[in-house]
Formats: sequence, structure tokens, C-alpha cells
Amino acid sequence: MQAVRLRLLLVCVLAPLVLWAALPVLSQGETKAGSAQLQTKIDVTRGKISTRKSKEHVLAQDITRYNSRIETLQQRIDRIAARQAVVQRDLDVKSAELATLQQDLRAERQRLTRLRLRLKEARQILGYRLRELYQADKPDIVTVVLNARGFADLIERTQFLSRIQAQDQLVVTRVRTAQRDAIATEARLNGLERRQATVTARITARRDEIAQLKRGVISTRVVYDNAKSEKSSALQLVRGERKDLEGNLQALEKEQAKVKAKLAKQMGLPGSFTGTGGQLSMPVNGVFTSPFGYRWGRLHAGIDIGATEGTPIHAADSGRVVLMGPTGGYGNYTCIQHSASLSTCYAHQSRFGTTMGANVRRGQVIGYVGNTGHSFGAHLHFEVRINGNPVNPVPYL
Repeated sequence: MQAVRLRLLLVCVLAPLVLWAALPVLSQGETKAGSAQLQTKIDVTRGKISTRKSKEHVLAQDITRYNSRIETLQQRIDRIAARQAVVQRDLDVKSAELATLQQDLRAERQRLTRLRLRLKEARQILGYRLRELYQADKPDIVTVVLNARGFADLIERTQFLSRIQAQDQLVVTRVRTAQRDAIATEARLNGLERRQATVTARITARRDEIAQLKRGVISTRVVYDNAKSEKSSALQLVRGERKDLEGNLQALEKEQAKVKAKLAKQMGLPGSFTGTGGQLSMPVNGVFTSPFGYRWGRLHAGIDIGATEGTPIHAADSGRVVLMGPTGGYGNYTCIQHSASLSTCYAHQSRFGTTMGANVRRGQVIGYVGNTGHSFGAHLHFEVRINGNPVNPVPYL
């Protein structure tokens, strides 16, 4: 009986101790699982933001192209407006010329009508005279002399005969002049009518040209305005989505920072990552924000250390700069060869602090923290490579 009581006492004492020891382990495991879930959400959100940024870039390029084409179109519109002004002045001149031509035509038609009447009258008079000459014998000078009743009568008959001849000559001259004037006036009238037709056709062509240019400009401007408006609306929508995602990302990152701080406290680690005692020195002091490993279906070939933009980056060990320059998603990227197999690389720099081929010392400034390439905030992406292959840098720091 006493043995049973002893066992119960031991169970009552040891059970709370076991549960108390297990609580941190359980809590730590739950926190790590929550951190992994948060990291997955952060990675997915960053991927969405990257996609939105790519769409923004494409839409911004499209809008830039449309703006350039619209500017070109506006220049064309200005040229057309200038040409239209010139054509309009020409139209005004031609319209005035046409009005003068029409006035001249009316005057020439009236003159031609009068000349035709004069010609008709002159021809009628000439016809009457010719009939009279045909019906009566033409008096010759001998008959006039023989039939004269004295010298005075002879003079009078001779003068009368001269006046008749002069009158006949005048009638013929009037007929010829009227006919010649009528022919010339008709020719001028035909010329004026042809000129009127030419001017009218030119005015019509210019008006048609202006109307066609205006229609073309209006339709083109409508198309480009609509396209620009659609692209701008799409860009605003994508930017709004990106800002929402960035807000979500900031909230997730804050939550992740709390989880990491909690993990660090449970594991007895400091809030910022300062290394694990490996052979390489820390390139920059900051918050450990992303580990080495697979994410988004591909390898994250280094670790991310968050730091303020412009913070100096130090060489993790002595060596020679073998790669330096803009490199795709890495942005400004530098690699240092330390031995035959070991090299370190530094990505997303705002600017470089060394030169290609330079020999650098351990701890020497080789660049500055930045946000270039595929980056969502100022940080250093640090890689350790063995024979060119990336490995987890943490054990080396």
C-alpha cells in the first residue's frame, strides 16, 4: 500500500515537470511551422508583386509608345492645320477670282447679246441694200452726167452718188466689225468659262482634301485617345493591386519579424544575425531575412541580410574580384575568389566599391547595400560557392 502511494506521489511530482519541459519544444515547433507558413505567404506575395511590376513596366512602355505616337500625330495635326490655312487662303483667292470671273462672264454674255443684235440689224440693213441694188440698176457715172440738167445738178448728183457709196461702205464695215467683235467676244467667253471650270474644280478638290484630312485626324486621334485611356486605366488598376499586395507584404513581413524574434528568443539567439563562428567574416551586420534553400520552385542560392541602403559591404575574406557588374535579377553583383574552390558573391548593391580584377583584403569595403535587380527592399543577398556551386553560407560565417 505504501509502495502504491509512493508511485502516485512520483507521478504527481514528475508529470508537471515533464509537461513544463515539453512546452517550449511544442511552442518552438508551432512557431517554426507558423514562420514557414508566413514565409510561404511572403514568397507568394512577392511573386505576385513581381508579376504586377512586370505588367506595370509593359503598360508603362505601351503608354510611352502611345504618347510618342500621339505627339507625332499632334505634329502632323499642326502641319495639316498650317496646310489647311494655306489652302484656305488659296480658296479665298480662288473664290474671289471666281466671283470676278462670273461677273466678267455676265458682262461678256450681255455684250455678246448686244453684238449679236447689232450684227443682226447690220445684216438686215445690208440685205435690204443688196435687194435694192439688185432690183434697180446701179447708176454709173456716164448716166449721171448725161441726165444732169446743168452743172449744179451734176455736182449734186455726183455728191449724192458718193454719199450712197459711202453709206453702203459704212453698212458693210458695220457688218464686218460686228461680226468680228461677236467672234472675239464669244472666244473670250469660252475662255472665261473654261477658266471658271478649272478654278471651280480646284476649289472643290481643295475642299475635299481638307475634309478628308480632318476626318483622318479625328478618327486617328479618337483611336489613340481611347487606347491611351485604356492603357492608363489598366496601369492604374495594376498599380492599385500592387500597392494592396505591398501593404499585405509589409504586414506579413512584420508578423514574420515577430515570429523570428520569438524563435530567436526561444533559441537563445540575438535579434540580428552576426554569424555562427565560421571561417568567413560577416559582410554586413543586419537582420537575417531569408535563408538558403528552395522557394517558388527554385533554389534561393544564398541568404538575405536586411540593412539600410548605402550600408558598406565588406569582403568576407581576402581574394581577387573575378566578377563585377549588372547581372540580371542579381542587380549589381560582385564575386570574389578566395581559394581554388571557395568564392563569395554579393548581390543587389546600390553601387560598387572596388574594381574588376582587384585584390581585396578581408573586411575591405567592396560595395554598398542596395535594391537593384529583382529585389523588394534594401538588403544584401550573400552567396558562398564551392567550385562554382552555391552552398548554405550560414556554417561558413
